[in-house]
Amino acid sequence: MNDIQNLKTALDTAWILIMGLLVFFMNSGFAMLETGFCRTKNAVSMLSKNLIVFFISTLAFWSLGFALMFSVECIIPSFKNLFLLGEKSSYFPLDNFRLPLQAIFFFQVVFAGTTATIVSGAVAERIKFVSFLIFTFFLSCFIYPVIGHWILGRGFLYEMGVRDFAGSLMVHTVGGMAALAGVIILGPRVGKYNKDLSPNAILGHSIPMITLGGFILWLGWFGFNLGCTFGFSSELNSHIALCTNASAIMGGLGALFVSYMLLKKPDLSMVINGLLGGLVASTASCAYVSLISSNIIGFIAGCLVVISILIMDSIFHIDDPVGAISVHGIGGIWGAIALGLFSAPIQYDYPNVSYPKPGLFFGGGIEQLISQFIGVGCVILWTLVVSMVVWLILKYTIGVRVSQRAEVDGLDIAEHGMEAYPGFSGGGEGII
Repeated sequence: MNDIQNLKTALDTAWILIMGLLVFFMNSGFAMLETGFCRTKNAVSMLSKNLIVFFISTLAFWSLGFALMFSVECIIPSFKNLFLLGEKSSYFPLDNFRLPLQAIFFFQVVFAGTTATIVSGAVAERIKFVSFLIFTFFLSCFIYPVIGHWILGRGFLYEMGVRDFAGSLMVHTVGGMAALAGVIILGPRVGKYNKDLSPNAILGHSIPMITLGGFILWLGWFGFNLGCTFGFSSELNSHIALCTNASAIMGGLGALFVSYMLLKKPDLSMVINGLLGGLVASTASCAYVSLISSNIIGFIAGCLVVISILIMDSIFHIDDPVGAISVHGIGGIWGAIALGLFSAPIQYDYPNVSYPKPGLFFGGGIEQLISQFIGVGCVILWTLVVSMVVWLILKYTIGVRVSQRAEVDGLDIAEHGMEAYPGFSGGGEGII
């Protein structure tokens, strides 16, 4: 019997490590996507941020974030749990899992890195490199882990019934709201808006890079969602894979539909962001909803992403070069709310998964939906307020924005002293 259990533990450990590697590979997808959305003069800057953000987020999460996220008392974790020094039993509620502590940490740290990477695209082309790295550290060691504790660490939101299977709230809404706070403090890029506040299109330099990034993220998302079972269940993991893929496809189709309706053309960049919005929305509920519901959730997410990008650009004058706030913030919020609408009473018998109550559309009434709204409100409030404080401290100390000359010349030369395409002067430079 012990041999069978040891074999299962070994296989589950291999499963979560492989899923963690897929999530890690998403960093390359973010790098390609975000760099493609930017101009050639900022390509090195974006690639650098997407590489080094994982350095900083890993160190921050290892030193404090993991202990904060899984401590019994969130705000004051035990010092013995810092730097992964505690025994597994001291990290609540991880003592319930048979997996090694190191495997759980690896899977969680790539999630922390993803949260931080979301911010980099929204603040692109005008933020100081050092200021971004400092914010990344605080996001990964404090802002994100507190939310993670409230939900995944079985804190007060979990006790109130809030469920978030793979991070629509914990990862994507947090990343989107942290990005929104940064964009508000930074302001728009030079030349983005005219005196009458009408927006100018600042074109990215590489649609092929954007498309490649979208495909890589699509692949990595299977690790994102499938790994959150913390082990392998043939039926449950198969169901999650299908629901994840369905949300992605329908998110892209939803964005395609709205692009045709509002822009009179099939905008590929919008379609890719819609695809990602569908994936974001799937993360909250892919283990809890039917395949048909996943299609609906993804389609609505894709529609919302396009509408949100257009409204933020033209009405609220939020300059987000890659659409990260809409994809991750709005997509994450919708995904969390959709769980309260579509969670199904059919459940797979798997001990590592804590199921929500049935949703409004499946005979459960409004109880789960109310819990999800409370969760959304708490996550938005916490992330916006604390992120704004950190951004403001940075603004009035070392500064957060490069000089106008550096922004016009490009961050590659101004901050990194190199070009991504030396000797090449191509298109896609937008208006400046």
